[in-house]
Amino acid sequence: MTHISEILHSIINRLDKIESLLNKSSSPNLMTIKDLVQYSRLSEATIRRNIMRGTLKPFKEDGKKLFRRDDVDRWLRS
Repeated sequence: MTHISEILHSIINRLDKIESLLNKSSSPNLMTIKDLVQYSRLSEATIRRNIMRGTLKPFKEDGKKLFRRDDVDRWLRS
C-alpha cells in the first residue's frame, strides 16, 4: 500500500506542476480575436471592422493580433 501511495503522491505533484505551468502561459490580460468574440459576444467581422477603422487597436499587430483586456473594456464602453 505504501508504494501505491508514493506513486499517487508523485503523480499528483506532477499534475500540480503541469497545471501551474499552463496557468502561467495563458495570460488573462491578453486576448486574441477569438477571445474577443467570446468575451464581447460580437461577431469576428465586427471586431475586424473596428480594427480596420482604428477604433480597436491591438497591443501586438505582427503575427497573431493581441489585445489588452483593459483596452477592450474601454472600447466596449465607448
